[in-house]
Amino acid sequence: MSLPTSMSYVGLSEYGGPDNLVVMEGRTPQPRSGEILVRVAAAGINRPDVLQRKGDYPPPPDASPILGLEIAGEVVAIGEDVTGYALGDRVCALANGGGYARYCAVPATQALPFPKGFDAVKAAALPETFFTVWANLFMMAGLKRGESVLIHGGTSGIGTTAIQLASAFGARVFTTAGTAEKCAACLDLGASRAINYRSEDFCAVIAEETGRAGVDVILDMIGAAYFERNLKSLARDGRLSIIAFLGGTFAEKVSLAPILQKRLHLMGSAMRPRTAAEKQEIRDALLENAWPLLEEGRIAPVIHAVMPFGEAAAGHRMMEHGDHIGKIMLTFD
Repeated sequence: MSLPTSMSYVGLSEYGGPDNLVVMEGRTPQPRSGEILVRVAAAGINRPDVLQRKGDYPPPPDASPILGLEIAGEVVAIGEDVTGYALGDRVCALANGGGYARYCAVPATQALPFPKGFDAVKAAALPETFFTVWANLFMMAGLKRGESVLIHGGTSGIGTTAIQLASAFGARVFTTAGTAEKCAACLDLGASRAINYRSEDFCAVIAEETGRAGVDVILDMIGAAYFERNLKSLARDGRLSIIAFLGGTFAEKVSLAPILQKRLHLMGSAMRPRTAAEKQEIRDALLENAWPLLEEGRIAPVIHAVMPFGEAAAGHRMMEHGDHIGKIMLTFD
């Protein structure tokens, strides 16, 4: 397959606001050993992209400096030591960078086939959130059937994915959101109780709903602002999994006594620094456990908006404004 030597991509003129995202021209990447090259049809916008745009989340040394961590499209070139892929395969993938571009090289072990019946936009809405939720909620926090979970930020891309997966695997789901409309959306996705954090104290609601026992697992993207109430809301042997710090990284004057009193487990992780082997393990688990649910229609990505790549700045503004429910997607086609 003949490939162009140059491509369009959304570049960053300098660190800062959304308007610094502009369409540029650059060299088409070539797949290295272990990689496949994908002609990108769609890509997702995620919180780490916003942080990278601001200069707060630098890519790994060997990754593309172009923003974008999840893509979907067609395999157009295959690097050495890659098996199981053919030219023309339709794949979505967790990228280490480079997703806001017409062509993106990704590790073959981080790619997955389109679920049956999915188009590129729906497929591209899967990797970042599904990898993150599976790793943190199921592999690290060990959520099991019959347990209860509190998911903060229920209408984010992470939240909508976590609610559906937790519910599908038999957990009782609580979630927080900031408006009545968002709370209703969470209930539609499978939450048994959606808590409006602007008018309710989630700690008090969890105590009431669980007979003061607390929940088994909390998936948290807020951090410091919720830390003390998260500890209070956990049951004995409960697990707190922190994946972001939208509410700050320093929790002051917080009683740590519940950690000892209730034998709590605290953990956290980011996806990008994980090793290739760790990401492959997550990929394989998703293929086995989540892909059948997607193909059966039991769960699905929630997509808020789809816009051309050239409007990436508008997508970033939308994400920072926070009114969206689900994923914000970019498309070339």
